[in-house]
This record gives sequence, structure tokens and C-alpha cells, in this order.
Amino acid sequence: MFHPNSVRVVLARVKKDKDLLRLYHSTTLKCLSNNLLNQKLKSNSQWRIQERFYKNISHGKPPEKPFSKFWHLFLGTFFLGTLIDWDEVKEAIFPSVDAAEIQHQPIPKEIINTSEEEGSKKKKKKDKVGFRDRKIIEYENRMRMYSTPDKIFRYFATVKITTPESVDIYMTPYDLLRSITPDIKQPDGLGLDQYKRYDPKNVHMKLELALDEDSIFYKLGSSGLITFSDYIFLLTVLSTSRRHFEIAFRMFDLNGDGDVDCEEFEKVATLIRQQTSIGNRHRDHANTGNTFKGVNSALTTYFFGPKLDQKLTIEKFLEFQSQLQTEILSLEFTRKNPDENGNISEADFTELLLAYAGYPPKKKSKMLKRVKKLFKDNSQGVSKEDYLKFFHFLNNINDVDTALTFYHIAGASIDRATLKHVARTVAHVDLSDHVIAVVFTIFDDNLDDQLSNREFIAVMKNRLLRGLEKPKDTGFVKLIQSVIKCAKENRPSLRDV
Repeated sequence: MFHPNSVRVVLARVKKDKDLLRLYHSTTLKCLSNNLLNQKLKSNSQWRIQERFYKNISHGKPPEKPFSKFWHLFLGTFFLGTLIDWDEVKEAIFPSVDAAEIQHQPIPKEIINTSEEEGSKKKKKKDKVGFRDRKIIEYENRMRMYSTPDKIFRYFATVKITTPESVDIYMTPYDLLRSITPDIKQPDGLGLDQYKRYDPKNVHMKLELALDEDSIFYKLGSSGLITFSDYIFLLTVLSTSRRHFEIAFRMFDLNGDGDVDCEEFEKVATLIRQQTSIGNRHRDHANTGNTFKGVNSALTTYFFGPKLDQKLTIEKFLEFQSQLQTEILSLEFTRKNPDENGNISEADFTELLLAYAGYPPKKKSKMLKRVKKLFKDNSQGVSKEDYLKFFHFLNNINDVDTALTFYHIAGASIDRATLKHVARTVAHVDLSDHVIAVVFTIFDDNLDDQLSNREFIAVMKNRLLRGLEKPKDTGFVKLIQSVIKCAKENRPSLRDV
């Protein structure tokens, strides 16, 4: 039998154990609640941190860098720029007079030659070129360098003759000059597919071109006007050296008499045209009417007679080429507005000489300032005869290059007397001392009275061919073609690796 005190002790101990168990449970629950609270707070803090960098986190959208917005904007703008017709944008920003509506109206003499700068009256002080004109000139220079012959012809041609049967577009000789000469702005109101309309019955009366009666342009027919086929042919003649024509004539001279008939001449013209950048770039466009139709009938009659039964000698053709170059040079000289003595200034001569050099504007301006400063007080001018003599000297620039190279190898300096001697013995031209002085002033950067042979020859070669031999593309297509060709040629070696 248990003692009562023992029972009380046991009950007291059990009660104490219950209190301890209750305390344990309460402590455990409190710890669990604290842990849950800490985890919740931690989760909330992480959510706030992520919320600063993420949006719509439930969809898993990655963070976007600020620079990517500008990159996407640039790509979108570039893509849209390729779809925009910039010619129309130019016309919208710089509206022009609708010159195509001028028809059957008497044309004043001061605008007959389609451009004020080609007229006989010109201000001696040149107006400053404004921002708008400068941008237009830059655009036209890029067009001359990279556009197709079809677009260049449509842009710089100014005459449209409409008949019931057809609509024909023509260039004047001044249009031809403007299409190949940098920095000459197209007259306002005349541009791409904008022309002056003329009645075919009296076009020869209204278009007083101020050409000589025996002008080479009258041999083309059409009142001295130039069709698209004539344009391609004349550029081919201007951009090809005499030596290349001599070789081509000999290639197709089957009987060895030095002459070619009409059919052989067509082959010569086609071969030469395919070797020029103009011919390579041209593609016939039937929708614009600018398709190459071969040498025109008037010029063919001039070469081979009315029955096309005569032979064309290389001498006669080279005479035609020389006469064409002389007329283009005369138009350039006249555009500079000679004074009462028939002379142009030394600065004008410098501009004509550097027209196709491709110099940056700053370098070209530096050369012009040097010439103006030296001849400011003792200006004699340059006559047309001296001007033509100098460019006849350029026709032999390859032989001149060889002669000057010999002087350079021998250690002799190329001074004024040397250049005059080379011109007399190699090109058979007697250059005036004044023209030689101007040339040395242009190319003598360090003022040591010695000619920089390499730079002088490079500029003169570009001037002779008027930059027409340069490829009319940016070179990107050729780069891609070269990469593809290189990959094809090296394909076996790549497989071996």
C-alpha cells in the first residue's frame, strides 16, 4: 500500500512535468513562428530587390540594357532609310520650278545655254555658295561618281522634244560638260526628269548653242544636240587613250591595211565600251527610253560616207577624238568668262587643272590661296592658246611620266627648265614660262622650286581622262565577290583542316 506522501510527491512531479511540456511546446511554436516570419521578411526583401530590375516577373522577362534601345532605334532608322526615295525627299525639301511646262514660248538669249554660269556675262566676284547649294553640289558630285549613265543623263539633260510619234530627251554640249565636271551645279528648275520643252520645227532656231559651224557636235546631227547613245559613245571616246584605240583598230583590221569598215568599227566601239567604267555600269532601261542603239546614223555617215562603203582610218578617228577633246576644253575655258584680252586668271586655270584631282576642300583651297597670293600683283592671265597647248602636253602624259622618272632615277632635280625641255622633246609642245610658273606654284608645297613628280603625274592623269576611268561603285560588291572567290579557291584546304 502506497504512502499518502508518496502519492502527493508523484502527483507534484507529474504536474511539474506537464508544465515543462507546456513550456516546451510554447517555446517550439514561438521559434517556428519566428523562423516563418524571418523567411517571409527575407522573401519580401528579395522581391523588392528583384522588382527594381524586373517587370512582370511571372513571365520571366529578362532585363533590358539602356544601350539596346538606341541600337534598335538605329537599326530601324537605317532600314527605313533604305526604303525612302531620297530624290523625292530632295524635291520636297528644295522645291523647284516646273521647267517641264515651258513650251512654245520665246526663250531669252540670256538663258539659251541652260545655265547662267555658261553664259557670256558673269560676275567677276563669285557669290558665296550657301548651305542649300553646297548640299545640292555634294549630291550631284556623288551622282557623277556612283550613279548609272542612265540616271546621270536624265538628271543633267535639259531638252525635251515631243512629237506625235515619240518623246526624245537631249543634252546640249554644256549639259555634257556639266555632267562630267565636279562642283558645277545644275540650274534651278532643271533636274531628274525635268526638262525644257521645244517644238521640233524650230528647235534649231531657239537653241543658239554658240558653236562653230564645223563643230564636232553638228556632226552628230539633231541640231548639235546629244542623244543618250551619243552620250555613251562620246564618254567612251573621252575616257579611252589614243594608244588603246590604235591597238583596237589593229585587232579588227583583218586585211592589215590599217582601215576598218562599218561592221568592224561597230566591233571596235563595242570592245572599247565594255572596257570602260561607263560601259560596265550601263544597263538598258526601256521604261525611260535610255537604251544604247549604237553609233548614230549621222556620225556613221561622217565616218563611212552616205552609202557606208568607205573605210575609216585610225588617223581620221584620232582626229575626231582630238577635235572632241579640244571642243570640251574650249567650253571649259569659255565657262570661266575670259577678260577683254581673252585670258582667264591663274586661279581659274588652277581650278580647271585640279577639277578631277579628288583633293579634300582644305588642300585645294590652300593651293588656290598660294596661287592667288603669288600672282596677285603680277597677273598675266592664261590665254586659250596656252591652255590648249598645256592639255596637248597632257595627251602625252605617259611618255612624260617615263621621262621624268628617268630624271628622278638619275638623281636630277625636276625644275622649270627640265619640265619645259621634256614638254618640247617628248610631247613636241612649247609651254610658256608663265604656265610653267603657275604649275610649279600649284604643286610646289615646300617652295623649293622643285616639282613633286609623283603627285603631279597622278593629278595630270586624272585630269586627262576626267575621272571617267574610275569604277562607278563603292567597292562593296567587289569585296563580297572577292571573299566568295577566295572561299571557293581555299575550300579543299579548309576541309583538310
